[in-house]
Amino acid sequence: MIYKRLGLTDLNVSALCLGTMTWGEQNTEAEAHEQLDVALAAGINFIDSAEMYPVPPLANTYGLTESYIGSWLKQRNNRDQVIIASKVMSRSKDLNYVRGGNTRLNRQHIEAAITGSLTRLQTDYIDLYQLHWPDRNSNYFGRLGYQHDKKDQPIPIEETLQVLSEQITAGKIRHIGLSNETPWGVMRFLHLAETLGLSRVVSIQNPYNLLNRSFEIGLAEIAHKENVGLLAYSPLGFGTLSGKYLARKKPDNARLTLYERFSRYTNEQAVNATRAYVELAHSHNLEPSQMALAYVNSRSFLTSNIIGATNLVQLQSNIASLSLKLSDEILGEIETIQRRIPNPSP
Repeated sequence: MIYKRLGLTDLNVSALCLGTMTWGEQNTEAEAHEQLDVALAAGINFIDSAEMYPVPPLANTYGLTESYIGSWLKQRNNRDQVIIASKVMSRSKDLNYVRGGNTRLNRQHIEAAITGSLTRLQTDYIDLYQLHWPDRNSNYFGRLGYQHDKKDQPIPIEETLQVLSEQITAGKIRHIGLSNETPWGVMRFLHLAETLGLSRVVSIQNPYNLLNRSFEIGLAEIAHKENVGLLAYSPLGFGTLSGKYLARKKPDNARLTLYERFSRYTNEQAVNATRAYVELAHSHNLEPSQMALAYVNSRSFLTSNIIGATNLVQLQSNIASLSLKLSDEILGEIETIQRRIPNPSP
């Protein structure tokens, strides 16, 4: 396993991070524990979760993912061997079963969210606490074409930072990170932390894969120059880059078969690009999913690649991608496809 420094902290996280958003929906507690055991044995010390998980979010499964991690930590008594990341929900009026609905990144909701996560995780602290998405009106979750809303009244970033800094001082969280954030947002958080003497963000968790390399536009430079590395989520584009959905196939129990609401990686251009990447992998006798993961692993602005799986075969294949080094020839062919079909799933 390869380990990398998390921002400017003293934490060294594995280059592969175990994603958990299927636990409690597609995976049972026993299966979650099994995945955790396999990952830890492979050297993965970084586990990413969120209060909202599993996904898709439902009232009767809210918090189950963190609860499964918590029961594993208690049974194995190995809290000191892993680095736990979780997230707080931002502005939302759809999930009215969470803290009365209308969740915000203010003191009331952040403090309550941390208390809830700590209880479910059965731990005294969270190593990396992330803001799941911005509180303000902005571009995230695939939204393009920013439209400024003069009436928008987000929670001030300085208020959010102040509360998080106090939670660090209290020992409930160790570091803070962002997720689904924009270049402006990252720089604003960094500026306010410096000028107000508050805690500095150490990472940004955004989507990054062969179908969505938008992180390279603005955020990659920030990741390098400000030491706010990428935690890449959806590195396989919800599994599409494995090629299993091509030719309109719908494998049993696969994510996009079960949940048609997830359409980010299924538009015509994305399918065409996926076909090209799968054919490229096959022409070099590579598994398409491993090639896609190996590409993400090779990026210099990456801190950790968040892999997810619903079974151990997938998990072990994903872990094996870390030993795959793509040749200059393959990398060049990937760029050719990218130029022909650039970022079809932003």
